[in-house]
Amino acid sequence: MDLRAVVVDDEQLARDELGFLLGQVGGVEVIAQAGNGLEALSTIDRLQPDLVFLDVQMPGLSGFEVARRMLDDQSSSHIIFVTAFDQHAIEAFEVNAVDYLLKPVDPSRLEVAVDRARRRITTDRSLGVTAPGSINEHIEKIVQLVAERQSRRERLAIRVGERFLLVHAEEIIYASLADEGITVVTSQHAGTSNYRTLDELQARLDPSVFWRVHRSHLVNINKIKEIVPWFSRNYILKMKDAKSTEIPVSRMQTRRLREYLKL
Repeated sequence: MDLRAVVVDDEQLARDELGFLLGQVGGVEVIAQAGNGLEALSTIDRLQPDLVFLDVQMPGLSGFEVARRMLDDQSSSHIIFVTAFDQHAIEAFEVNAVDYLLKPVDPSRLEVAVDRARRRITTDRSLGVTAPGSINEHIEKIVQLVAERQSRRERLAIRVGERFLLVHAEEIIYASLADEGITVVTSQHAGTSNYRTLDELQARLDPSVFWRVHRSHLVNINKIKEIVPWFSRNYILKMKDAKSTEIPVSRMQTRRLREYLKL
């Protein structure tokens, strides 16, 4: 059976990308899109889709606020969260989400999520109720998410010329946001990341190692070669790449750096 779906995300590009991936998976018809929580609730109430692909962080109502209102309204629509952040997984299962996907969405994981939704919807229809997922099913999904998170932190794809290279996370020296996208630098390569924002990239990496020292820069603290005092008691970081790239530390992050390095 084809599933009728609504895609909810505050970024048009993210909605279009997910719609494209669902077209490749097959068996899912995207009948509408919504760019915020209020629009999502109105669209879901009007169209009663089988499935809602729901972003977490949106202006106005968050994805979880939308989900809770759907529960209060006893909506028959099932939810798959799609987000760049993995810290909300447990909360997602508390609102009876079918699955929780991390951006950028892996097509094979999306197919698993759609199959899982199809099975649950088939069961619900046979029972005539909206059945909550079992505890065992929730535990299985949490274990799967943890394993996915760990594997994501091991390697990262960057584009160098016409090639995509897989680099180990610990090889990354720094990542910087520029007009053309996010540049990722290792000792051997400099390429661009498929992540659209540094927030998404940072969510993929170990927060104890990779620090957002500036709104435009993410650094591996193990790859700092030198810390240079700057004006107003701020610092410039010289990194261990071939160019000894200098990266500014924002005023907000200067205190954290001083505490960590006992400066």
